[in-house]
Amino acid sequence: MKILILNCGSSSVKYQFRDTDGAGVLAKGLVERIGIPSPVVNHKRFFPDEKSLREEPDRVINYSEAIKRIIELLLDEQYGVIKRVEEIEAVGHRVVHGGEEFSDSVLITQGVKDKIRECIPLAPLHNPPNLKGIEAAEALLPNVPQVAVFDTAFHQSIPPHAYIYALPYEYYERYRVRRYGFHGTSHFYVAHRAAEILGKNIESLRIITAHLGNGASITAVKGGVSVDTSMGFTPLEGVVMGTRCGDIDPAITFFLGRREKLSFDELDRIMNKKSGLLGISGLSSDMRDIIKGMNEGNPRCKLAFDIYCYRVKKYIGAYAAAMGGLDVLVFTAGVGENASYVRSSILSGLEFLGIQIDEGKNSSVQGEETDISVPGSPVRVLVIPTDEERIIGEDTKRIVEGR
Repeated sequence: MKILILNCGSSSVKYQFRDTDGAGVLAKGLVERIGIPSPVVNHKRFFPDEKSLREEPDRVINYSEAIKRIIELLLDEQYGVIKRVEEIEAVGHRVVHGGEEFSDSVLITQGVKDKIRECIPLAPLHNPPNLKGIEAAEALLPNVPQVAVFDTAFHQSIPPHAYIYALPYEYYERYRVRRYGFHGTSHFYVAHRAAEILGKNIESLRIITAHLGNGASITAVKGGVSVDTSMGFTPLEGVVMGTRCGDIDPAITFFLGRREKLSFDELDRIMNKKSGLLGISGLSSDMRDIIKGMNEGNPRCKLAFDIYCYRVKKYIGAYAAAMGGLDVLVFTAGVGENASYVRSSILSGLEFLGIQIDEGKNSSVQGEETDISVPGSPVRVLVIPTDEERIIGEDTKRIVEGR
């Protein structure tokens, strides 16, 4: 099945066009700066040969125009991979928040769109563009089945004792205030891929997956299902991230609000956009810049680095305890896949858990599947590049064929 996969962000559309019956990724690309001046389109095809295209439209474009251009590029005589638009057999959409309503991917109907809209207060930065992408794709491809694949779905297996907050229970009953978790497709993919690499049944494994990118989350996967995860009601909770603060004493928000006379919106912006690595270092949200600054003697970059690694280390220890042990630890996403010094720093001191890594292997790994454990290590430590688009494609095919 040939599937167009769309990941619509607040100002971008990331896409892949996949043949799930064997050929794999036929084309992929990114449309950036949607809704603002100087948009950029980057497109690359892989079949029958590799060709790349970069465009800089001279006008502001919206989601509909972006997806229309994507379809045009798939059909383009020089850069395309299909001859007729009818070759697009389905569209799979990444949707960040599905609330408690969705524990699996679903065929998109008006009712599904209504539920996604109801979840906007839970993911105000993500669900609106996700929904705009769905509506634009439906208008451009009216006879093509559309499937929603939710970031939160994989975490719906988390038990109540792990997802209920110690607030008055009425707020859960009234507003569904609870832990939801995110990056679900990534955690699902790398956990299952780890079991494949090791030749083990995933139902027999206790796995911790560390999705470390600009956004970061840690998940405990026991018996193939998520049993706890670091992100919570929103993607703000958990480990330190590029611009998000992660776990803090909630009373800090009251204190700062009163002392600085900040509104709720301003506090939200500080915690989501001005904190994390950026807030501590005062320099950058990018781990590469943090490491460079640290090596150049910048003490705040060193502090940001140490806090980041310490927080991840704490979650690994906590989730090993929660699962009664650990068999596999997986690093994925931009930092997890490429920053060997981050991996080494996180794992230092965790030998008591059975973690022993080969520093030579670790230092040489960048963005490729590798077992960086020493032979015979009780806990296997793997680096696995995430492939969320593959999961979206496979889920889309499964849902469409099961109609």
